[in-house]
Amino acid sequence: MIARFFFPIVLVTLLLFDLDARATDYYVHPIQGSDSNDGLSARTAFRSLKQASQIRFLPGDRLLLAAGQRYVGKLDLVGLQGQPDMAITVETIAWDGPITSQPYAHIDAKGSPHALLIQDCKHIQVRGLAITADGYTHKTTDSGMRCGILVTTSPHGRTEGITLSDLKIHDVFYENPGFERGPDEVRTANGTQSYGWGIRLISNGEGATMENIRIEGCELQNIEHTGIKLTGNKQNISRVWIHDNRVTRTGGPGIQMSNVKFVHVSSNQVMYSGSDDDQRKWGRGSGLWTWTASNILIEKNSFMYANGPGDSAGAHIDYNCDNVVLQYNFSAYNAGGFCEILGNTYNCAYRYNISVNDGHRVKGKDGAFQEGKILWLSGYQGNNKARKGPVNTYFYNNTIYVGSDFETKFAIDGRSDGVLIANNIFYLEGDSRSVLGDQNKPDNPAEEGLDRIFFSHNLYLKPDTWPSDLPIRDDRPLFGDPGFVARGRLNIEDYLPTNHHLIKHKGIEIPCLTGDAFGLMGGLSVGQDIRGKTVPNRPSIGALEAD
Repeated sequence: MIARFFFPIVLVTLLLFDLDARATDYYVHPIQGSDSNDGLSARTAFRSLKQASQIRFLPGDRLLLAAGQRYVGKLDLVGLQGQPDMAITVETIAWDGPITSQPYAHIDAKGSPHALLIQDCKHIQVRGLAITADGYTHKTTDSGMRCGILVTTSPHGRTEGITLSDLKIHDVFYENPGFERGPDEVRTANGTQSYGWGIRLISNGEGATMENIRIEGCELQNIEHTGIKLTGNKQNISRVWIHDNRVTRTGGPGIQMSNVKFVHVSSNQVMYSGSDDDQRKWGRGSGLWTWTASNILIEKNSFMYANGPGDSAGAHIDYNCDNVVLQYNFSAYNAGGFCEILGNTYNCAYRYNISVNDGHRVKGKDGAFQEGKILWLSGYQGNNKARKGPVNTYFYNNTIYVGSDFETKFAIDGRSDGVLIANNIFYLEGDSRSVLGDQNKPDNPAEEGLDRIFFSHNLYLKPDTWPSDLPIRDDRPLFGDPGFVARGRLNIEDYLPTNHHLIKHKGIEIPCLTGDAFGLMGGLSVGQDIRGKTVPNRPSIGALEAD
């Protein structure tokens, strides 16, 4: 029996060895290199990214760029086929001695449509690069956008197994400094003009697919529109991991995904989305939002200081989504609010999150056309469709703090069908009130009548915390001060309750809503709180289990 299988095993081993033996390193240096060289050593390096784009890389091959050097132009990787255990790699290396103060090779894509293109490729790794693309020298009309990195497919192509890690992408703008966008541009749904984007995944063709993409440990800063954006067609982008990235000062959202499925967004820090510190930026954007997306888990992220006259929540679920769960996130000072769920959504949840001073925007002030809201359930599903409220929405074990300087606002569309609100702490020091939702036209909470409501066992700082004009009421409210360690600060531990008698074991085990046979992706029981502490069958109130 051993001899019977010996030959195939040896053959596979020899084939793998042969592939490894044929793997080649290619070198590019913008000063020391020459495009007449063979590129096979540091001494005979290519000079340009244009020349490097002509290489037909094989599995295991590497493209090596010199640390501290500036490469002008763009790198195109098209139709390359690495293997799962032998990826084609683009990375920075030390060239003359150890890497010191400038550890990254720098691609300057000023005037180019992108710094790096990956199209119809399999198993590519890109790591340890710096990328900028700030405007143009000579304006052209061959592209309506400028990207740091563009990962895409042809109409019937396939892209899979792409890893982008340890990248520094900053100052990506389509327009040059001094350009000013008109005041109405920020009122459009996503912007109508040309913009710069950080990392874009696009698969528009109905016959195309993109899957198994990882974006990890990257820094994206000062981007004209969105930092990380996924745009599929009929959810043909799937199995994407967005982990441990830092996204700051984007003119649009920090992270946005449309027509995707099976995405995990974890441990990212998103700050100052919707930035208007440069007139070229759009100036509006949630830290993260989803549209026409399925099976999305968003956890252990921080979303802070989102800005804009509309939307601009910490993270929100736009219409046509299902099975989107936000848990263990820290949300603070986001102008649009904490929880925003729009129409035609199914089985979505906010649970075990902390919100601090979210929803402070005031309609009519500084150009704002929507109120900020701490909790907004809307029936909006597009301008030309009848309202259809969220279906089977779960909102539980969140800790919400709003200081006395802010008014807290709520908006709940009467078309909402199936709403669970339980085990939350609503620590609202100032006034609170109900407002009409205002996505295109008002949502009216009394217009249709809410169906299938489970509203129980929430803790309120005072009896008038929940607005009296909202049509739903907590059937078993708790009142009192949970005794946070330090109100108004920006650490998870600051919202640990010390009043154990008031909150410990005072929550309930979360049930499925009547008529909902599914519940939530992964189940209703989380097993642990936002700090990783075990949650018993009878949980505490809020996002943190009492010590």
